[in-house]
Order: sequence, then C-alpha cells, then structure tokens
Amino acid sequence: MPMKIPTLKLAKRIPEILREQPDHRFKARELAQLIRERHPDACEAKLHNSPSLSTERDLLQQIVAEIGSQRPAMQRACEEIRVTDGRPRQYYWATKSDAEEAGQENLEDVGEESATASGTRPKLSEADLYPLLGEFAYRELGVDAMRIDERKGTNSGAAGTNRWLYPDVVGFEDVTVDWDRDLKLCVSQTGDARARLWSFEVKLRLNRANVRECFFQCVSNSSWANSAYLVAVEIGDGTLKELRTLSQLHGIGVIQLDPENPTESQILIPTNVRSSVDWASCNRLLRANGDFRNFIKKVRQFYQTGDRPETWDLLPDD
Repeated sequence: MPMKIPTLKLAKRIPEILREQPDHRFKARELAQLIRERHPDACEAKLHNSPSLSTERDLLQQIVAEIGSQRPAMQRACEEIRVTDGRPRQYYWATKSDAEEAGQENLEDVGEESATASGTRPKLSEADLYPLLGEFAYRELGVDAMRIDERKGTNSGAAGTNRWLYPDVVGFEDVTVDWDRDLKLCVSQTGDARARLWSFEVKLRLNRANVRECFFQCVSNSSWANSAYLVAVEIGDGTLKELRTLSQLHGIGVIQLDPENPTESQILIPTNVRSSVDWASCNRLLRANGDFRNFIKKVRQFYQTGDRPETWDLLPDD
C-alpha cells in the first residue's frame, strides 16, 4: 500500500493556531512560520513535490500566498476568524464577548484606508517604488535588484515600444547561498544553474481599466526570466480575481507593495518558476540597453568567480 503524502490542510491548521491565542494578531508570514515549525513533514512533502519550490524562502512565500487565497473560505467556515482591513493584514480569533469590539476596530481600519485614499498618504510616483521594491526583494526574497531604464534602449519602433521590451526592475538570486562549499564546486562543474534571474514590472495601481494591458506588458518584457512579477501598491476591487485567471494561463506572479513598510509587502500570487533563462532574448536586450548589459555582466561575474556581486543600485543602505 503506497505511503500517504501528508498535506498542510491550512483551512484546519490556521483556525487551530488562532484559537490558541485569541488575543494575538498574526501576520500571514508569522502563521506560515508556525505552520512550518508545527508540521515539518507536510511542509517537506510540499517543498519536494512542487517543481516551483526550491528553497525554504519559496516554501514560506507559497504558504503565505495560500493563506491569503484561502482567507475568504476560512472566514465563511469559521466566523470567529477576523482579519484587519489595513496592510499588512493581521489574522486573529474573536470570541463572542469581543466580537462587537472587533467589528468597531475593523470600521476604524476602513476609515484609515479611506483617509489614505483621499490623499493623507504622500503622493508617490512609479519611480519612488523602485527602491522600495528593491528593499523587499533583498530582505524578503534574497534577490539583488537593479533598475532598467527603458529610455536607454535603442528606439526601434513607435513611441512606447521599449516598455514592452524592458521590465522596470531586474533581480539576481544566488540559489547556492546556503549550500555546502563542496556542493557548490560540484554544481559549478556540471553546468547546472546556480542563479535565478527575476523580472519586475511596477505600477502604482491596477484596476479593471488597466489590468490586462499591465499584465500583458509584464508577460512581454519578462519572457527571458526565471521568475516574473507584476508589482502594484493599489489593487482595485475585483481586479485580483482577473489577475488570478491570467496568472493561471501565463505564470506571472503578483506582489502588493507596501510603501510605508516594504518588508511587509505580500506575494498575492506566486510566479511559476521557469527552469531556464531565455538567453537569446537576453542577447537582444543587452545589445540595445546599457543597463541590461550591466546586469548580465554581474551575472557573468557570479558564474566566473562564484561570488555574489555587491554593487546593486536598489539595495537597502544598511
């Protein structure tokens, strides 16, 4: 009889954790870490049986994303589960005695969000988001980020063509960072990939009017990369459902960026990781854009020396 593979069953595990500490509010990442600690067998099975997951960080991000996607169903099944409206969302267990108070707190959160929407938050430009994304990528994903300026690309067509060729931000991830030295040397001889290349398309907001254009812009300018994400600060009502449908077809992930606390940004939809880089596309891009050429030079440096390049323009200062 084949051995049964353990599963996480988040719809059961999350209520268990929240019920144990009814006065504590958990971020999705904190819940994911507890799940990892309490159910190591199921987590190991998920890690080894999912082609898109290769590291512990990938696993935690996937669990965080699944907690977010299953949240509505969990709340329908268990009315005691409450989630704050502000970002980052916090999950907690509301007893009947404090349900009224919890409802009032949620109303206050909504009021705060309304104030933000009406202009309390400083007005941001898309360019302001690049270093914030760089901080999130570095601290939470282990990715070194670099800006690609499409204006430096050869103008080979109509105005605006370059935005379909070059992403706003590219990233480099050393997947061997936690490996034993002997394993690194072994893999360096086999020719297998030791780095993962990322592509990010950044927008201030996604809504029903622009979501498809923005999404397919990301599809177009990220076809060369292992991992690709569409990044936005604001995602309008009903837009996430459309993004999930498009992502299932094209494998693009979605990140909601928190400009006030970048490390609390959330991967709402994980990307489908491609096993290889499209080097022919990279060749075309680097010939036409100096920023992209510099990016590939850094990747080459890593493969030549085994050392992670240190100079990246979107790294945090500390």
